[in-house]
Amino acid sequence: MIETLRSAILGGEFAPGERLHEVKLTARLGVSRTPVRSALQKLASEGLLDYAPNRGYAMRDFPVDEIISAYEVRAVLEGLAARLATERGLTAVHRALLERALADGDQLLAGGALSPVDRGVYRDVNSTIHETIHAAAGSRMLADMVRLCQHVPVSSPRNVVAFEVRDVRRRHDDHHRIVEAILSRESWRAEMLMRDHVASVKTSLIRSLTGSSTAEAAPVDGRASV
Repeated sequence: MIETLRSAILGGEFAPGERLHEVKLTARLGVSRTPVRSALQKLASEGLLDYAPNRGYAMRDFPVDEIISAYEVRAVLEGLAARLATERGLTAVHRALLERALADGDQLLAGGALSPVDRGVYRDVNSTIHETIHAAAGSRMLADMVRLCQHVPVSSPRNVVAFEVRDVRRRHDDHHRIVEAILSRESWRAEMLMRDHVASVKTSLIRSLTGSSTAEAAPVDGRASV
């Protein structure tokens, strides 16, 4: 149920500032108020919703310039994480997690089409790859700084916005190349590949959110096609 609501939010079904009423969502989703309330609390903790006492939950507005800044910093930090993970080497656990996530992504894309349910599957694949590399870097300060960037929720690998097959396939091909470089102990290549990967995700995301080929600083329309 939380994935259904997350997909609706990221899919632009609610306008910026629009209130999300528990009763209306209960009727829409066909569930009781308890799981709806729990889902709203979770999505607010992820930064997708604003909460105000006595007013409840409302859609956040995401300025494009804020998203751009978060991705630019993320590109540098995650590139460093990939380099450190390469230099320090992967543990057997880290390697197994990455290989499993890559295989799951391959299987997801094998059918040539994606459904709304697949968004949650790919979110897990994407977040596992990025978070495993962060962990393998072995730097608590670096991990904390990456999490700070992810306070801009659209920049978090747990929130997949651009979900066309071509976008997902391109990102997952990047994942394969990054992991290959890490396993080959090519630290410089791993860093550059990760930086390019995050930068390319930023470009496709901004394009999808603004309906434009340029990433100009302007308010994001919550109803934009993604």
